[in-house]
Amino acid sequence: MTTHEYPFSYLLAEFLGTALLLAIGLSVVILASGEGSPIVRFLPSDGARRIIAGFLFGTTGALIACSPLGKTSGAHINPIVTLAFLVEGKMRARHAAGYVVAQLAGCVVGCLPLFFWGRMGRSVSYGATAPGPDYTAWIALGGEVVTTFALVILLLVFLGHRRIRSFTPLLLPFLYAVMVYLEAPLSGTSTNPARSLGPALIASDWRSWWVYWVGPIAGSLAAVAFHRGTWLRTLELDVAKLYHFKHDPLGVFRFSER
Repeated sequence: MTTHEYPFSYLLAEFLGTALLLAIGLSVVILASGEGSPIVRFLPSDGARRIIAGFLFGTTGALIACSPLGKTSGAHINPIVTLAFLVEGKMRARHAAGYVVAQLAGCVVGCLPLFFWGRMGRSVSYGATAPGPDYTAWIALGGEVVTTFALVILLLVFLGHRRIRSFTPLLLPFLYAVMVYLEAPLSGTSTNPARSLGPALIASDWRSWWVYWVGPIAGSLAAVAFHRGTWLRTLELDVAKLYHFKHDPLGVFRFSER
């Protein structure tokens, strides 16, 4: 096998990682705001529940990044992260395309267990994202651009700085706690087309679905452009992984087109 090929296990790990992110992360969302949830009765403050939900959603992503699945695939578990690595020249286009297909398939499978939440899950469309009742789709779009920009630029900074890159997974819980608290009323804080696609499919809730593709893509591209066009370009990425940086036996994640 050459360094320009990769085994099915890479795609399988990305598929499973994305499925786990949605199954666990959206279960947290349902518990935090679903009708009849004991959490809602115990903690009536919507803001406090958003902070907790964001923190636990980010923690789920962090644990996946540190797991054997993350060791295998790099734990992108988000088409936008894969896009950023592609534009940064750390993945070949065909590898990135395979990752996105695996992520989108994983998001659908990962949402199937959400049916077990029954009425509680249905009351919040199984965690589907949609513009808040007081905001337009365009405002939600702006929120997605800003939050995705923040996610990607911070990942690039952490991964490009050798002294802190081993702490990259720890960024996610705190970042999502802040973003969900501040921005969720606008758009639901997706930053991940796969995270929005899965519940939209099972709940048949397609309200302003385009926002959750256009916004994250625009935010990711803006972050990469900012990274490459400012002093941050000195923080060079070595590998397209969120953790286990030295585990790349095939050299798949070390390809550069620069």
